[in-house]
Amino acid sequence: MARKNARAVNGILLLDKPLEVSSNGILQRVRWLFQAQKAGHTGALDPMASGLLPICFGEATKFSQFLLDTDKTYLVTANFGVRTSTSDVEGEVISEKPVQFNLAELEQALVAFRGDILQVPTMFSALKYQGQPLYRYARQGITVPREARLISIFRFELLAFNGSTADFIVHCSKGTYIRTLIDDLGEALGCGAHVGRLHRTQVGPFHAAQMVTPPQLDALAEQCHASGDFSSMDALLLPLDAGIVDMPKLVLTEQEQHRLQHGQNCQVTMADIAAIKLHGAGDNFFGIGQVEQGVLSSRRLLNTATLS
Repeated sequence: MARKNARAVNGILLLDKPLEVSSNGILQRVRWLFQAQKAGHTGALDPMASGLLPICFGEATKFSQFLLDTDKTYLVTANFGVRTSTSDVEGEVISEKPVQFNLAELEQALVAFRGDILQVPTMFSALKYQGQPLYRYARQGITVPREARLISIFRFELLAFNGSTADFIVHCSKGTYIRTLIDDLGEALGCGAHVGRLHRTQVGPFHAAQMVTPPQLDALAEQCHASGDFSSMDALLLPLDAGIVDMPKLVLTEQEQHRLQHGQNCQVTMADIAAIKLHGAGDNFFGIGQVEQGVLSSRRLLNTATLS
């Protein structure tokens, strides 16, 4: 709930989400620390997962979908020999089998999980079936049909192996469930497996080295709340379009920008494109547009009146 004295904060914060807290829980905490009117995250991490959680404030929330749709990288520890109901350490044990594969067999098994593969989403996901998220059915012990989805595993590399556990780095496309990936790997090896640790290190153009920790925020917030000057916290925020890096850019005249911002289209001489970054006077980003049959229209525009 927004406070009466909440600030119009705009930008992206790269948070190092801690363990044992929900993404929404830490989001609300960070929003309060910034005294921000509006904030949202770009794809939840489970409470048992840690790492990079981009938080969008204000006008940046309009473009969070572009981060939801991007690739991601994780460090994951797999525990072999035990399969669980949730495919992680928090689930109930549903089978236990001896671990009998060796390093060479593990390396060979990984080959089948690289590139474009089909994956059946876990029941413990937010995907919806007949209007309800799958995890609600799962908590009632109900399994519903799920279609396999095409995903891309760009990198699935073994970092360490000690016989019963292994550490991996996984670089994958949107929509990939790491818990399902490890569960499927365990089944392929004939012993079962579940995720023991999951840490996200990359979301699109953002990387772990850019993250801010909650203790760092708490320390800054204490000073800012006392002084009423939030400039040191606002300095942590990345620009509104920092997450949109692989999209073509179009610089418009002041008149063209004015037309789009008032709900009108523009004629352009360029090929059709579903999404293009729009820049106006001073090369300032002001939204996302699309071109169809020589007509440029807006998809998402900044409310420039809210920007300082």
